[in-house]
Amino acid sequence: MKTKVTKGNVFKDLGFTDEESVALAMRVDLAVEIEKFIKRKKLTQVKAAEYFDVPQPKISKIVGGKVSGFSIEYLVKMATKAGKKPRISFAKRQAV
Repeated sequence: MKTKVTKGNVFKDLGFTDEESVALAMRVDLAVEIEKFIKRKKLTQVKAAEYFDVPQPKISKIVGGKVSGFSIEYLVKMATKAGKKPRISFAKRQAV
């Protein structure tokens, strides 16, 4: 298997459009923070689901890294409940 080092967004490197790759990266960043909270609090998936008031299969997907089916708003609400303060920042777009 050939190894390739990414120089930016791994989703872009995988062939997603600019828009898709940015949205996926944001979802992953949010999901990682939610997962860190779950691990730090040593919550089972059932307890995490109760804490976030979501169905347990949603927690399973987040912990499993399957975030494409989640809206950014949904994940922001969960991250906020976990004590995070998500923010958006804008960087200049690189020339194509």
